Amino acid sequence: YPTWKRTLARRARESQVKRFCRAQAIQRRLEEIEVTFRELEQQGIKLEKLLRDENESPADQQTQWTNQLLYLVQKKNNLMTEESDLMIAVQELKLEEQQCQLDQKLRSYMNKEETLKTPEDEKAEKEILKQLVEVVNKRNVLIQMQEEKRLSEL
Repeated sequence: YPTWKRTLARRARESQVKRFCRAQAIQRRLEEIEVTFRELEQQGIKLEKLLRDENESPADQQTQWTNQLLYLVQKKNNLMTEESDLMIAVQELKLEEQQCQLDQKLRSYMNKEETLKTPEDEKAEKEILKQLVEVVNKRNVLIQMQEEKRLSEL
């Protein structure tokens, strides 16, 4: 088993572990965001009730409650933006995994000697290459979306 094949296999495993760790971190953060959403929602409901029910409260108090409500809305919007970014990252991870798998399949066909390849092998190789190009194009679209979003935020 040549050294370069072992090296490629090891690197593939390492990148798979890194993707798995990133996916877990993203999942944890999405769960944290969901909990925070619920907390913000509860706080917002309380503030809305206070604003509606306490019409006789001093104007300063109502202004303070309104400002708190606006702050909660801003916080919620920021979390929604972060959640959107994380969902894009999840899609990117899935495409990255797909690309890695297709790349490995393609290498196995390309490493086969031309004289030993059957017409089915050549057809499969072309199909895998076509799928690989599609995955790369999808990843490119995601990256363009992220860049456009980043530029619009600036």
